[in-house]
Amino acid sequence: MQKPLVSILIPFKDTVTFLPECLQSICDQTYEQWEVIAVNDHSSDSSRTTLETFALKDARFKVFDTDGSGIIPALQKAYALCSGDYITRMDSDDIMTPNKLQVMVTSLQKHGKDHLAVGQVKYFSKTGISNGYERYEKWLNQLTEKGANFSEIYKECVIPSPAWMIHRSDFDECGAFDTNRYPEDYDLAFRFRQQQLKCIPCSEVLHHWRDYDSRTSRTHEHYAQNYFLDIKTHYFLEQDYHMQRPLVVWGAGSKGKTIAQLLLKKGVKFNWVCDNENKIGKFIYECEMKHFSYLSELNNAQSIITVANEDQQKEIRMYLSNLGHVEMKDFYFFC
Repeated sequence: MQKPLVSILIPFKDTVTFLPECLQSICDQTYEQWEVIAVNDHSSDSSRTTLETFALKDARFKVFDTDGSGIIPALQKAYALCSGDYITRMDSDDIMTPNKLQVMVTSLQKHGKDHLAVGQVKYFSKTGISNGYERYEKWLNQLTEKGANFSEIYKECVIPSPAWMIHRSDFDECGAFDTNRYPEDYDLAFRFRQQQLKCIPCSEVLHHWRDYDSRTSRTHEHYAQNYFLDIKTHYFLEQDYHMQRPLVVWGAGSKGKTIAQLLLKKGVKFNWVCDNENKIGKFIYECEMKHFSYLSELNNAQSIITVANEDQQKEIRMYLSNLGHVEMKDFYFFC
């Protein structure tokens, strides 16, 4: 029986320092039925030459240039040129574990269509990993181990760009890379959820995620906080919001204000609550700030929680649970 072909899509730009290690990790895969479609996004270093060198030695590597600018056009071209039965992504500065493709292919073969293979990740860096990234890694891997990634999708991106694999037909039904919304990996995670794909639990680290100061996710404006909040608000209104139910925004910090502005721009009415005595009773963006106890007066409300403090989140969760509200049905943590 012929093994299914895996298409590994790699957009790359100015990562020549890391590319050899990345590409070698692909060559070292125990699963050998793969192709790499690498698309150059206007590199100013010798990244393309490095890819061409690998392609001369191994015909499974194929190198192209983008027709546009940015990761999304590069991914769109890569997908248009690939031939795989299964689709996955790879970042040009990261490293695959040797069994990554085999584990994911086996998972998809076992569970069939309508499933998404995911894997745990491990950050590495020459300068050490920050506490924030350590917490994100731990949180993400706990979700992946249970296949419960979508259960906390409004907090952070729950499907890292280089740590998934999918049936081609399922990917097409999700819209592939057709949208132009950044961050593109977070947008794709919401579309995976919208398609009701089931994440296959995975207890293994399959991907080593390199962190460094000039990494795109650290430096490009497309990965700034306002882009994440825009995606969260967009997909909440599209996937979870019920117009007939009163909507509440809980929190008047910078995130709360940004979400309030996004809702106002979309013409969505909402109630605004907090526990800050200095803000209660005042009007912000012509909306009156009310004490959070106002929630008990609303019938069948939905709440967006923008409070980041973990202790306060526990208190909010307990308060709403005592009102009979259910997380990811009646209230959603956006941070």
